[in-house]
Amino acid sequence: MATLYLVSTPIGNLGDITHRAVEVLGSVRRVLAEDTRHSRVLMQRYELSTPLFSLHEHNEASRVQTVLDWLDEGEDLALISDAGTPLVSDPGARLVAEVSARGHRIVPVPGPSAVLAALTASGLVPEPFTFFGFVERTGAERKRRMREIAESPWTVVLFEAPGRLLRLLADLAEVCGPERQASVSRELTKVHEETVRGTLAELAAYYGDGDVRGEIALVVAGRGTEAEEASDADAAARALAAALLARGERPSAVAKELVGRISLSRNRAYELVQELAQAGEEAQ
Repeated sequence: MATLYLVSTPIGNLGDITHRAVEVLGSVRRVLAEDTRHSRVLMQRYELSTPLFSLHEHNEASRVQTVLDWLDEGEDLALISDAGTPLVSDPGARLVAEVSARGHRIVPVPGPSAVLAALTASGLVPEPFTFFGFVERTGAERKRRMREIAESPWTVVLFEAPGRLLRLLADLAEVCGPERQASVSRELTKVHEETVRGTLAELAAYYGDGDVRGEIALVVAGRGTEAEEASDADAAARALAAALLARGERPSAVAKELVGRISLSRNRAYELVQELAQAGEEAQ
């Protein structure tokens, strides 16, 4: 029975590779690499001559059968991504599923992880945590994901491209509240490594010029006591507003009542009342 090794590679500093990873990459028949040009640098650093075979998100489906044939012929193979652990925000999931279904061995070779590096450097509660990878760029899926992050009781780890970091921080500040604690880790294990900690508002201000470079890992604190209290107040305000609207009170008067009785912000009060009023009209 042939083996497919899932080999973790350095996320920046080439010295972070494990001895076992080097041994495996040197012993298998072929190495399946996300970008052969990028991986060749690593192979040359450790004087490894194993042939590289490209397998990335655009050709994975068409390459699966070839890889299965190699395994059926008894060839041991290794799968690597450009950095970190294969399949984590990287291609390979389809291949691994097919290899498993065919009955071949799948052996992980653990090593560097941008997720864990950013999490432990964040200064936030490290467990439990949720990893979402890259957030959807637009549309309903992005809004849904933002709500999930805002409502998560656990620390959340995200990846983001440098050019989209500022927008992500702004969107998170809107849904989570500007005072939610977070950290941004950039260029982990590289020469210009940086981890900046603060509130979402502070981080947005820090990166406000938009000149951000390198790979980004963002860690966001889970919803804490203050957020839970705010959520409870919002629920109470919604119930009161619904009752007052049902009695025929004008929306402006209802919003004013919410501000006075529940200490809701004026903007949130008017927003909530408008939501309920519109829902009532659509139901009629």
